[in-house]
Amino acid sequence: MASFCAARTFNIPAMNAGVLRRRASWAAGIVGASVAGAALLRSCSSKRSAPFACMSLSTDTSLKEAVQTEKAPAALGPYSQAIKANNLLFVSGVLGLIPETGKFISDNVEDQTEQVLKNMGEILKSGGASYSSVVKTTILLADLKDFKKVNEIYAKYFPSPPPARSTYQVAGLPMDAKIEIECIAAL
Repeated sequence: MASFCAARTFNIPAMNAGVLRRRASWAAGIVGASVAGAALLRSCSSKRSAPFACMSLSTDTSLKEAVQTEKAPAALGPYSQAIKANNLLFVSGVLGLIPETGKFISDNVEDQTEQVLKNMGEILKSGGASYSSVVKTTILLADLKDFKKVNEIYAKYFPSPPPARSTYQVAGLPMDAKIEIECIAAL
């Protein structure tokens, strides 16, 4: 593309010097970006590349591993409790179910939050991670008025600095849960 832009710049006969300089500068920027991109690709393919130095993720399914534990509730559908990929652990949304019975611990948000985080801890452990390695959580609440109650319990599980987080009120959760939490942890 850079050679096309440069050739096009020089094929226009009636052009003043200012326009020519601006177009040449723009074309040089494109060429510079192309050279930088090629250098990045070469560095990513190098065996000496540091982890996370590349700006691409592998799509090789052999690098994707399902994580499953009996110490947390089984998935309620065609998904995994968690997936390991590219030095990260992606934990699916977790509910406050008792693993042995598949029933909610209770109907209140405090008990469900505590059970969600216990279940999440078991999945993290099974995947080779812990609460301290969690970098991002997403909390889904049936009622945003429960935000303060959830925060008090949540704060006990995540050491400083706490992970990045998003919290949303949603129209409904599976099995009429009060809360669901998902997370991403670094391995």
